[in-house]
Amino acid sequence: MFDKLGFMEDRYEELSQLLADPDVISRQEEWQRLVREHASLEEIVVRYRQYRKTEKEEEDTEELLHSTHDRELRAIAEQEKKDLKEKADALLHEIKLLLLPRDPMDEKNVVMEIRSGAGGEEAALFGAVLFRMYSRYAERKGWKIVVTSASYTDIGGVKELIYIVEGKGAYSRLKYESGVHRVQRVPVTESGGRIHTSTATVAVLPEAEEVDVEINPNDLRIDVYRSTGHGGQSVNTTDSAVRVTHIPTGVVVTCQDEKSQLKNKEKAIRVLRSRLLDQATQEKESEYAQNRRSQIGTGDRSERIRTYNYSQGRVTDHRIGRTIHQLDDFLDGDLDEMLDALISAEQTKKLKNLETGRHG
Repeated sequence: MFDKLGFMEDRYEELSQLLADPDVISRQEEWQRLVREHASLEEIVVRYRQYRKTEKEEEDTEELLHSTHDRELRAIAEQEKKDLKEKADALLHEIKLLLLPRDPMDEKNVVMEIRSGAGGEEAALFGAVLFRMYSRYAERKGWKIVVTSASYTDIGGVKELIYIVEGKGAYSRLKYESGVHRVQRVPVTESGGRIHTSTATVAVLPEAEEVDVEINPNDLRIDVYRSTGHGGQSVNTTDSAVRVTHIPTGVVVTCQDEKSQLKNKEKAIRVLRSRLLDQATQEKESEYAQNRRSQIGTGDRSERIRTYNYSQGRVTDHRIGRTIHQLDDFLDGDLDEMLDALISAEQTKKLKNLETGRHG
């Protein structure tokens, strides 16, 4: 590990010199690439230097302990040595986390799909609550939401909603939302006041770019039809809605959110590309099932990941056993405390796997 850190520090220094070279600065494309590489190394190099400095201070304190018999001075040095060791251990832990392989998809945009599950109309209403929660979270992060396809019930519940979240690092945080979300509450449609349990499923896919998935136009069947609204009534007098079928896999995507047929087609293909990438990734991961153990839960969309209990004002994540008692804030998009805990748990598990010689 320390050999690798030494190499990274040398490269960081080399890049620092190159970035100050007028010849390199004049080649803007190359300079920008080097800036990004330099920035990617900066945090870990800073931590490594802090660790080495702390280790040196610890050694100096140890020497002082060996060279003095003054009781008061020794007591001070013993405490300082203890503090320095704790600091060095904490820095080493941070360094190990920074060295963990990063998910190459983390910086991508996200395609999210919300579908009502068990519970009829109440499940659909809960799906709408989840969409609002994720929309509020996106606002807090400065991300943009682009709806591609929506199917609602007559009272505003979500049967199915597919949308894209555009923003830096969106997948790195929202990927933990994939699975079955369960709600326990008195339904707004229930007059008897009994608590019901309903579910909605959330699928989270990294948005695939053309470089990730190449689609042959000859493999696509494009159908156009008129958009429909609540209850199936027509909301458009032109055939602007689009259904795209990928013939080799049978994957079908529809989009009717825009009035423009061309825009609907573009959105549908964005979702299709992401589904095809997800399908290929799932197939690859099934071959390397052990890699899944390093994830929090399996990422399986049939896995119950979280319960929202209205009467107790709490939300519980079953993958890490974490409960937060500010349900209203959580549903208003205050998700970071839970997501940070999930990320921390996944990092700890990956670190443990690395230290015991297991991969993934």
